[in-house]
Amino acid sequence: MDYSDFEYIVVGSGAGGGPLAANLAKSGFKVLLLEAGSDSCADSEAGRLMYEVPIFHGLSTEYPGCSWNFFVRHYSDDALQKRDSKFVAAKDGVWYPRAGTLGGCTAHNAMITVVPQDSDWNYIAQLTGDSSWAADHMHQYFERLEDCRYVPRPDSVHGVAAGVLSSLGEILKGNDDWRDWSHGHGFNGWLPTTEADPKLALKDPAVVAILLNGVKEALREHAGNPFVRIETRLDPNDSRNRQNSPEGLAFTPLAVAGGKRQGPREYLLRTKQQYPQNLTIQLNALTTKILFEKNRAIGVEFLEGSHLYDADPQVVSGGAASASKQQVRASREVIICGGAFNSPQILMLSGIGPRAELEQFGIPVVVDLPGVGRNLQDRYEVGVISEFARPFSLLEGATFQLPAASGAADPFFAEWQKGTGIYGSNGAIIGIIRRSNPSKSDPDLYIFGLPGYFKGYFPGYSTEFERYHNHFTWAILKAHTNNTAGRVSLRSNKATDSPKIEFHYFQEGNDASGDDLTSVVAGVRFVRDMNGRLQRLGLIKSELVPGPGYDSDEKLRGFIQNEAWGHHASCTNKIGADSDSYAVLDSRFRVRGTQGLRVVDASVFPKIPGYFIVSAVYMISEKAADAIKEDARPTAAGARQ
Repeated sequence: MDYSDFEYIVVGSGAGGGPLAANLAKSGFKVLLLEAGSDSCADSEAGRLMYEVPIFHGLSTEYPGCSWNFFVRHYSDDALQKRDSKFVAAKDGVWYPRAGTLGGCTAHNAMITVVPQDSDWNYIAQLTGDSSWAADHMHQYFERLEDCRYVPRPDSVHGVAAGVLSSLGEILKGNDDWRDWSHGHGFNGWLPTTEADPKLALKDPAVVAILLNGVKEALREHAGNPFVRIETRLDPNDSRNRQNSPEGLAFTPLAVAGGKRQGPREYLLRTKQQYPQNLTIQLNALTTKILFEKNRAIGVEFLEGSHLYDADPQVVSGGAASASKQQVRASREVIICGGAFNSPQILMLSGIGPRAELEQFGIPVVVDLPGVGRNLQDRYEVGVISEFARPFSLLEGATFQLPAASGAADPFFAEWQKGTGIYGSNGAIIGIIRRSNPSKSDPDLYIFGLPGYFKGYFPGYSTEFERYHNHFTWAILKAHTNNTAGRVSLRSNKATDSPKIEFHYFQEGNDASGDDLTSVVAGVRFVRDMNGRLQRLGLIKSELVPGPGYDSDEKLRGFIQNEAWGHHASCTNKIGADSDSYAVLDSRFRVRGTQGLRVVDASVFPKIPGYFIVSAVYMISEKAADAIKEDARPTAAGARQ
C-alpha cells in the first residue's frame, strides 16, 4: 500500500470514526481509515451470524473474533470492589466488553437507537458559547443519518394522510410545529431504524400482562400531576418528545433492517464500493502514536498485524515484536476515534496529556493537557430478575445459539432467515421512560424488560442469559448521572498494553448529593411495584435478584453500590470552554494546543448525554464532518490559518 496520498487519517471505525470517514470520502477527500481489528463479519460464517443476527448481540460480546476484553475497576478500594459478584480476581477487575473489528462496538451493541434530549445539546452550546451545538441545530444530524422505516415517509400516500391528520391535531392543540410531518425523523440516511415487532409478545399471555402492567404503573405513578405528560406508547425519537420530555411506554427503535444488524460497517463498505479512489480501509492496524512536526499532527505510526492488543482474547505473546511498523502521513488532519478508553491512551502515548503522567513513562511532552483521560463517566445499571411460574411460550424451542453449536433444529433461526421472528430483535420487549423524582426536568430512567437472566457483564454471562426460559429481567438504566470522577491512565508506554480504567463509583465519586444512588433505588422500587402485581396474579414465583432479603432502601443501596455496572463509557477528552484547563477539545473537536488533530467519539462529551450513547456519537460524527469540511476551505469561518 502507498501511504503517501491521504488528506485525512481516521483512527477507529466505530460510531464516531466510521461515519466520519465515509462522509469525508463521499465529499471528495482522500481518507485512510485505520482499524485495529479485522472484519469479523467477513472472516467466517460464525462471525457473520454473530454480527448479523440481532438476538446474538450478547454472544457476540464474548466471540473471540471481535471482542476486546477490558477489566475495569468500579472502585479503587479492594474491599469495595470485591463485593461485586462479577469481580474477576485473576484479572483484578470487572469485565467490560468492547469490540475490535470493523464497525467498532456497533458490531456487538444492542442496536438501541435513541436520541438524546434537547437539554443535552443545549448544555454544550451554553458551556462553549457555540450556538451550533444548540438542540434546534443538532436535530438536523439525526434526520440526515436516519433511514426511518417504522413511521410513514412524508412523501408516501400513507405519509401524506398521516401528516394531514397530525397537522390538524397540532393546530387544534395550538402547537406551531404543524408543518413538520416527520417530527425529527429522517428517511434518506445511511442508518435504517425499525421497531421490534410488539406482536411477538402477544404469543404469550404472561408477556402481555407485563406490558399492560408496565403501562398501568407508568400512568399511576404520576396520576394527577399536571406538569408531566404521560404516554401509553411513545416514540423517543419524535422531536416533540425530545422537547416535552414525556414519560410512558416506549417500543425501542433499533438499527435493524430485514432482521439484520445495521451500522457504520455497512455504510463504510457501500462508500468504499462507490468511491474506491477516496476511501482506503486498513484492517489489523494498531495505532501506536500520532506523528508531529512541532505541534502539528502530520500522520500516525501503527503496527500491522492481527491480535496485537492485550485486550484481545486471541492476543499472541510476542506478536507485536515481529509486527510490521508503518508510518503514514496526512496532508490535512489526523482524527482519533478510538473511544473513551483508547483515544486518551493514543493521545497520551503521543505526548498529549498530563505532564507528570507522561514523564513518568518517559514520553516526550508535546502539549501538557491535564484533562486527557479525566472526567470518565458511565451510566449506572442494575437488573431486577424474577422467576416466573412457567416458561414463556414466546421462547419455546429457541436455542439462542449458532446453528452448528446448538446441535438441534431451531425454528426461530429459520424464521430469522426469512426476515421475521424474535431473532430479528435484540430481545428487549418493552421500555419505560420515567423520572426517578417528579421534580426532575427530564426523565432520567430508561427501564427495559427482556426475557432472560441479566445481572450485568461477567465472563460466560451470555450463555446464562437464556438458559432458563422462565426468567425475566427489568434492566434499570440511570441516565444524566452526576459522577465525573472516573479516569483512564497509562499502565506503560507500550501501545499494546491496555490502559488502567477506574470509574470511582458512588462513595468514591464526586456526586456529593448522592442523587445517582437515590435515583437507582427509586427505579428498583418502581419495578418491584410492577412485579408485585404480577406476583399477586400468580405469574411471578419469586424475585431472584436482588432477592427478598433486600427489603429496605438501605439494603437496596448496598446492593446497587456492589452490583451496578455500565457499558456506555464516555467523556475522557471533553469539549469545554476556553477557560477550562481540563477541556481537551474546543467546540470544533480540535485538540487544544495542536494543529491538524481532532477527536470524534464518545470521549468528547463533557457530560454523558441521553439514555444510550451510540445515537449521540453518530450525531456528533455528522457534525464533525461538517466542521472539518468547513475548515478545509481556506476562508471558512473558524478555520485555522
